[in-house]
Amino acid sequence: MGRQSLGQSVLGGFGWRLPTLADRFDARANSIGLLRMVLAFAVLVAHCWPLALGRPMLGSSETLRQADVGKLAVYGFFVLSGFLITSSALRFSPVRYLWHRALRILPALWVCLLVTALVMAPAIAYYERGTLDGFWGHPQGPLQYLRANWLFAMDQWTISGILRDVPYGRGIEGGGPLNGSLWTLRYEVVCYFMLAALAATAVLARARAAMVLLLLGVYAVVVEDFVRGDGLAVLPAKHGVLGPYPLVGTFEKQLVIYLTFAFLLGAVAKLYAHRVPMTGWLAALAAVGVAVTARFGGFYVLGVPLLAFLLLYLAVGLPRWFHSVGRKRDYSYGVYIYAFPVQQVVALLIGVRYGFVTYLVVASAGTLVLAALSWHLVERPAMALKDVAVPLARRGGDAPAAAGPDLGAVARPTGSPADAPARPVVTAPVPQPADV
Repeated sequence: MGRQSLGQSVLGGFGWRLPTLADRFDARANSIGLLRMVLAFAVLVAHCWPLALGRPMLGSSETLRQADVGKLAVYGFFVLSGFLITSSALRFSPVRYLWHRALRILPALWVCLLVTALVMAPAIAYYERGTLDGFWGHPQGPLQYLRANWLFAMDQWTISGILRDVPYGRGIEGGGPLNGSLWTLRYEVVCYFMLAALAATAVLARARAAMVLLLLGVYAVVVEDFVRGDGLAVLPAKHGVLGPYPLVGTFEKQLVIYLTFAFLLGAVAKLYAHRVPMTGWLAALAAVGVAVTARFGGFYVLGVPLLAFLLLYLAVGLPRWFHSVGRKRDYSYGVYIYAFPVQQVVALLIGVRYGFVTYLVVASAGTLVLAALSWHLVERPAMALKDVAVPLARRGGDAPAAAGPDLGAVARPTGSPADAPARPVVTAPVPQPADV
């Protein structure tokens, strides 16, 4: 008989056994694809407030700035990423695992940067000014944008001073950010490399208790921030920066800590799935806990772990007809990388002149079209190369369910609840490989 959690052991004494995550999770039949799409569009909706209306993120005031809708989506994406990516790290050699991650993230990112800098930006500049004079030779021009951001650094947010007159551009030096969502990618990549290192040293496969200790160590920092904070609505404390590093830029320590915490919650849940009870009444309690902590305080110290449990329950507990969402066509990463620039363009062209709902519908439709093109023309062909040119060592097994993006929040030039002080922060998903 396998090891059981304390709750399982106690209930077992009465002849009861709660189903576990391992009992209920089927890698080929779950609702994670649906959850990713819901979270991705939740990010888009949340961004409408600053991008179209010039207001704080949706839910910011109701949650004491702890956990607006964008932040909830970001932490949800990292939890799902940790759960799914751990399967890949266990199955493949570290080199193969990182090759798969690179194929999933980089080609689509590079195409998005090219489309943004060489198609959208000049079109916006011409629309705003009636000329492209000074556009290409600007000190923060499109070529400089590509060079600064091609490998996650996001050291340049604006292009040639465009987007000064949209709600999320007024008063921002250098113009409005064209894609404020991409900051999350480098934090996701940190988690990828962390798992690769743990897999390479056999910790992931043979010393799984060390993962629990790592999670508890990170959680201790979160708890310390909460205890030292002023009141219940404690935001992540500023812990300084790491870097800058060549190509990947500067990392905010508090973002590394808090996003890694969410990622590790998913990873440890995967490793100990046979000991995680998974029932509807526990999920209901978790949902209440998320709502209460988001509204009144303690979201990061209590709400994030409860959110992780709730999402994993929804992944296995929703009706079977949701299981097909995202399995063959995973548009979630495309929604992540294209939503922000599309929303800025729609804000420039029509804003909310025809009503907020019209803005939302047009921005959503435009984003979905580009996401579909990204999937069919870039992402899926790139993943066809997953077995090419890299020596494959180890671990077969069932492929995990299609995984897409993970994370996100809206760019804030003066800082935001979980942001980098001097750079925009946006809530948006971060990519996770679909079937690699």
